Amino acid sequence: MAEQTASAQDPDIRTAEAAAGVTPAAGAKPDRAVVRDALGVGVAVGLSGFAFGVTSAGAGLTLAQTCALSLLVFTGASQFALVGALAAGGSPLTAAAGAFFLGVRNTFYGLRLSQLLALPRFVRPFAAQAVIDETTAVALAQPTRRGARLGFTVTALTLYALWNLTTLLGALGAESIGDTNTWGLDAAGPAVFLALLAPMLRTGAERAVAGLAVLLGLGLLPVLPGGVPVLVAALAAPLVLFLNGRRERRGDASRGDDR
Repeated sequence: MAEQTASAQDPDIRTAEAAAGVTPAAGAKPDRAVVRDALGVGVAVGLSGFAFGVTSAGAGLTLAQTCALSLLVFTGASQFALVGALAAGGSPLTAAAGAFFLGVRNTFYGLRLSQLLALPRFVRPFAAQAVIDETTAVALAQPTRRGARLGFTVTALTLYALWNLTTLLGALGAESIGDTNTWGLDAAGPAVFLALLAPMLRTGAERAVAGLAVLLGLGLLPVLPGGVPVLVAALAAPLVLFLNGRRERRGDASRGDDR
């Protein structure tokens, strides 16, 4: 309540909340509900770290390398892209490049969350490690800054702890499981990523980018080395933006002629 009152009185906070899409006047969710939702996301996604541990070990990475990826990288889609490319015979440089380009999206999440959360400076470097799809989705779903901070924190702590624990267990149990392709565990990470991404595709341009990226990635998979299709799929965004820009310019020109 005190934070909401301060938010209503401080024009800087109101401006930041408005820019981030937060409406202080909207009915705030109870803390218990925010924590429940955050725990649900953290536990559900955190358990898929087991699939990453198994897949990484099956791709030839050591236990230490597998655990280091989860501890330091901590972004599932990029981790799966890296080990998937290595397992497919791709070079370490290509695999790392594909993982890097997938991870770039977290930079844009950070730009949005910096206004929404407005965290103290000394906290930001630690929070940056937790800026991923799941924490962003939970934070953006809250109607107040307090709820966004709580949802972000609970999701981050739960997911980080579970993801690293299940990564370790998966890597240790990889030998007893055998071939990961038989179990389909290598598809768990991309499936989770797509499930989180799909509800966020609201505009036609966003859906076009996603659709074109899927076509490029899957279509080029049989003919290009491992890791390269992901890099090519990244070209979907600038291509769609270029075509949309041309269409808008033609529309502006036609309206100018009519006048």
